[in-house]
Formats: sequence, C-alpha cells, structure tokens
Amino acid sequence: MTFIPPSDGHAVAPPVKLRPEILASPPYRQGRPATADAFKLSSNENPFPPLPGVIDAVAAAGAFNRYPDASALALREVLAARHGVSPEQIHVGSGSVALLSQFIDAAAGPGDTVVYPWRSFEAYPGLVTVSGATSVQVPNRADGSHDMEALAAAVDDTTRVVIVCSPNNPTSTTVSAAEFETFMAAVPADVLVLLDEAYTEFVTDPDAVHGLPLLARYPNLVVLRTFSKAYGLAGLRVGWAIGPAAILDAARAAAIPLSVTEPAQVAAIASLNLEDQLLERVARIAALRDRLAAALFDQGWSVPKAQGNFVWLATCEETDAANEALLDGGIVARGFPGAGIRVSVGEEESVDKLLSITGRIVESLPAGHPARRLG
Repeated sequence: MTFIPPSDGHAVAPPVKLRPEILASPPYRQGRPATADAFKLSSNENPFPPLPGVIDAVAAAGAFNRYPDASALALREVLAARHGVSPEQIHVGSGSVALLSQFIDAAAGPGDTVVYPWRSFEAYPGLVTVSGATSVQVPNRADGSHDMEALAAAVDDTTRVVIVCSPNNPTSTTVSAAEFETFMAAVPADVLVLLDEAYTEFVTDPDAVHGLPLLARYPNLVVLRTFSKAYGLAGLRVGWAIGPAAILDAARAAAIPLSVTEPAQVAAIASLNLEDQLLERVARIAALRDRLAAALFDQGWSVPKAQGNFVWLATCEETDAANEALLDGGIVARGFPGAGIRVSVGEEESVDKLLSITGRIVESLPAGHPARRLG
C-alpha cells in the first residue's frame, strides 16, 4: 500500500523540482457550481439540452473498449465539405482551448513572445507559460474591445503568435472586419495569427469580422471554432481549426494523441446534421442577450455591445461585493476580481431574478464608476 503524506489544505513546496514559472501560475478555475435553486450563468454554456438526434448518436457510440479515430477523419470530411477545403485543412481537438495550446506549442518557446489582448480568455496566459514563451498583454480599450492598432504595434522580432478573440471573452465585444484586415496588413507574414471565434455563431453585428472568408488571403491565419457553445456540446469537448495544412500539421504534432473521443466526434457530426434546429436556438439566445443588455442599459449600466452569449459588467474594485450579491440572490456568475463580472445568457427564467439584483448593484456603485452610465 502506497503511503501519501496527508495535507492540511495549505500549499506546500513540492517534493520534486518543478518549473518555477509553472508553480507561479494559477491553475485554470471553472465557474462555481450552482445549487439546485440557483441559475448557473458562469460558464457560457448553452442552456438548452442536446437535441434527441445528438443524444441518439452518442448512445450508439458504445464501443468504449476501442480507441477513437485519432485524426477524426469523418468529422473533418464533413467540415471540409461544408467549407470548401480539403480535410487536411481541418484539425480537430478536445475543445478550442486544446487547439490553442497545440498551436502555441508548435510556434513559440523559450525566448519567444505571444501577443494577445487583455483582458481576454483567461486560459491564454497559462498556455503561453506552459509553452516556455513569454506573454505580451495589450490592454483593451475602455469599452472592453480590442485595441487592434496597439496589438499590431506590440509585435516585434520575438513574436511568434498573436491571438485575437472575437467575440472577446469575457467582454463580449467584437473586432470589425475593417479593423482586422488593417491589423493583418501590419503583422509580418511569418507570424501566426490565431482568430479565436468560439462564440461567432451568436454574432449579429454585420460589421464584425468572420475569419473563414479571409483564409485564402492570409497564409499565416488560422481560425478556431468550437462545438461547446452554440452546439451545446461543452461536456464532450470537441473543437476544430481551419487553416493552411502545413500549420495544422505542426499543431497535430504537438497534440496529445487520441484526445477527441468517439462520442464527441459522432455528436459533432450529428449536430452539424441538425444545424438548422441548433442555430434556431442560437438566434433565441442572441435575442435574449439583446433584451438583457437593453434592460441593463435602462438600469444605468454601461454595458459593452454584447455579441457573445454573455454580457460584461465592468464592476472593477466592486467586483467581489457585486458577485457576492448575485450569489446571495441565486445567480452564479463569473467574477474576475478587480475587473468585472461575466454573466452568461441562460434560461429565460433567470432574467427577472438577475435584473432584480443588478438593479440594486448599479445603484450602489459610486458616481463616476466605469460600469455606471447614470449618476
């Protein structure tokens, strides 16, 4: 029997030598779980259950004693046919965050830099640190949107990767097509640009960038997508990337083999076959998002133009207190201490409860607060 010394819950020095930059990095934290009487609006999940056809497909994939197809060829062929590319130009991973890791590892290492906006997806800093590269964080504009000119200006001879997130997580803002094309013209052609479009299906702004039509123009561009959000497969972990085959081959070499399970692959294919029904749900979520954002504006909040399936409350130093007020009222949101609160668009029934709390919070904010539009 192996004896493992007990822990009192406090951090202790590891018994072996580990990389100090890893020890100094906080692990990724999920949003808090919700109690039975609360609404979980912390993880940008799709509130609708999987469609019956998707459930049937997963139930039929019962050969768990067999390894999955490591290349996810059947799924890649479906995606390739839809987008007019070869299967070699599609790469599938266990969620878009796994793909991000693979591309960063393939392109950047010690002595290199990875440029990305901040605040953005909280996994970016950790992924860069694990690769051995160094993060260059470019502050967002006051409205939470990317400063694309500053992002381009931050690129230098050490830069190997630039990440652009549209819609941005957690501020829900988008990059315009014109901004992105100006940015691409300024970035050296040998720097990999990752356009993270995890929430693109929720976008209704006609001026927002869409990466797929731009791939033929920019050989250093890779677009990342996911089945977790709009398609409601967050628990199965499957995402995909589209771009030049040579770049995708490098990411495939950096991938953990066999990480996309057979149930995830068949669920993704089934979801694509039921896309019309799924996108009708997406339209309902986007409409509810717009109504929620308008109601927050009417309450006095200064809310960025939301284009993901979430809204952003820039509560700054009041974040912890505001997040506790939401929790006390039965709303589990995602607080980023010192910055703000991301609130996912969830069940229709959650809106009234949410607004009853946010109305009190905004009234409690001091005059001149960045999140406050009035007073």
